[in-house]
Amino acid sequence: MLLAGTDTSAVTIEWVMSELLNHPEVLKKAKEELDTQIGRNKLVDEQDLSKLPYLQNIISETLRLHPPAPLLLPHYSSENCTIGEFNVPKDTIILTNVWGIHRDPKHWNDALSFKPERFEKEGEVNKVMAFGLGRRACPGLSLAQRTVGFTVGLLIQCFEWERESGEKLDMMEDKGLTMPKRIPLRVMCKALPIANDVAK
Repeated sequence: MLLAGTDTSAVTIEWVMSELLNHPEVLKKAKEELDTQIGRNKLVDEQDLSKLPYLQNIISETLRLHPPAPLLLPHYSSENCTIGEFNVPKDTIILTNVWGIHRDPKHWNDALSFKPERFEKEGEVNKVMAFGLGRRACPGLSLAQRTVGFTVGLLIQCFEWERESGEKLDMMEDKGLTMPKRIPLRVMCKALPIANDVAK
């Protein structure tokens, strides 16, 4: 349980930061939200996350494009059933390709683009299935959302971020139980004065 919770959160944070560095206008908007809602002299706290809807939209959009478990966990049919138009016999292992569902243009406008603003529309966030759905959903959902939101909020608040070169970061996936980046994230950062408060 500990490994599943830490690895998926770490992978998600790496994808979030990669998307933000490839979309500096989104990073700027997230920074402005933090400055407005939290202030420049106070570090974001876990209780502040509800005041940061745009940050939550960034995380939802990252989970849509880069789900940490692209096939979710395997499920097992205890009875004959029908899923969509498929008859599934009893004792079948079922894998859900959430990566494919999240990129399906039938369900998402401009499906391959990183657009956190899409989640400003009511109900859109309910279409993200990165943690599964229903009674078999990942029990770590709320912990992961808080951990990732809190960490990314602090990273944005405490540092200025830049790519190593003018080129966009490679966003290809690699193999693994979780879905890491093929080329690990390497960027430059400069600590802001507020970062000194973390060390105290």
